[in-house]
Amino acid sequence: MTETPLTDIALTTLDGQPTTLGQLADGAALVVNVASKCGLTPQYTALERLAKDYRDRGLTVVGVPCNQFMGQEPGSAEEIAEFCSTTYGVTFPLLEKTDVNGEGRHPLYAELTKTPDDAGEAGDIQWNFEKFLLAPGGKVVKRIRPRTEPDAPEVIAAIEEVLPR
Repeated sequence: MTETPLTDIALTTLDGQPTTLGQLADGAALVVNVASKCGLTPQYTALERLAKDYRDRGLTVVGVPCNQFMGQEPGSAEEIAEFCSTTYGVTFPLLEKTDVNGEGRHPLYAELTKTPDDAGEAGDIQWNFEKFLLAPGGKVVKRIRPRTEPDAPEVIAAIEEVLPR
């Protein structure tokens, strides 16, 4: 059986439209599970800055709302969109609320969680705001744990490495 490339896995946008990572991001992508009521929620600011600063070089930030961590993303699609837009000025694409762990884990996360972090550990998403950097073409090149800020030097270096100069 042929494995579906990450860029071709069926996804749904926050407003209910079918899509894929390949359609959302024609270059590199930073896929992040997000939540509105988490201590790490202010990372939206840095994620939006990355989205704007690197958009022209081919990076797309993709937010994946998830309510699996202490119910920190309880809102409806409309509430999530409103919060992200008005509180953080988010312009990058958001997907529908998604399970990233457990039996109902989305196929995208079934693949992403096979990727080890810098310590060599793969497996379940630890918390909200875990990040995966995908090179153009969809290969996962870096797994970034939740507490690492999106604009940390090691994240910026990894983004720079996968983007055209």
